[in-house]
Amino acid sequence: MDINDQRIKQAIRHTETLRLPQQSLATFGTTNIYYYMVTEPAYADLVNNIRETVIREGRVIAERPRMVTPYYLSHLEGFSTEARRYFDMLAKQPSSNIAGLFYSYRNEPKELTIVSDSLPSVVDRLNAEIDQRGDPLTSIIKGEDTLWDVSLMKFIYEMTGSSMRHNLLQMRAKGLLNIDSRGIPTDARVRIEELFRQITSGEREPRDLKEELDRWDLFEEYEDRFFNLFKKST
Repeated sequence: MDINDQRIKQAIRHTETLRLPQQSLATFGTTNIYYYMVTEPAYADLVNNIRETVIREGRVIAERPRMVTPYYLSHLEGFSTEARRYFDMLAKQPSSNIAGLFYSYRNEPKELTIVSDSLPSVVDRLNAEIDQRGDPLTSIIKGEDTLWDVSLMKFIYEMTGSSMRHNLLQMRAKGLLNIDSRGIPTDARVRIEELFRQITSGEREPRDLKEELDRWDLFEEYEDRFFNLFKKST
């Protein structure tokens, strides 16, 4: 095990979700989770009697989960090399392909504040503020300062695991988990039709549809409809 893996595992051991969102990840829409990542400053060990806490704020945006075959995948944006490496470690676990759902996340870091107060006091104040706002999709995470987005990745992984059963049940109820003779899930066909609609309305670019069709090896099947999009735009 090299030093980077050791640092990642240490960060994971020191990560704790202090406040969970009160809702699961949405099955048929985007979930926008606001987070407070609280850490002791990296220089705390070098300064005697320091009472400071680092607060990082941001949003994790989880897109609508999609059915894929034959294994579980995840696409991530806005994370460091170490955070991606942690995900690679998770992906090698035997349970990483359960359910065949694709969860796509985007991390949007916002403010960073250093306050002169202990971490428990900061957490108490943040909890009180969130309770006052009544926001069900805000989380507080205690993490590692130098690898804080590895801590965030652990939180995301746990949120995915806790939401998956609920998402699968709702998708199964709508028949989206059915597989056709070509091995294509109904959910994938629904996704393709939605991309056609979004391109026609100008919400998406044709390359997004082309990439999706290629990913499923379906471009030949939809080729005529794809090129008709360009005829309509001329």
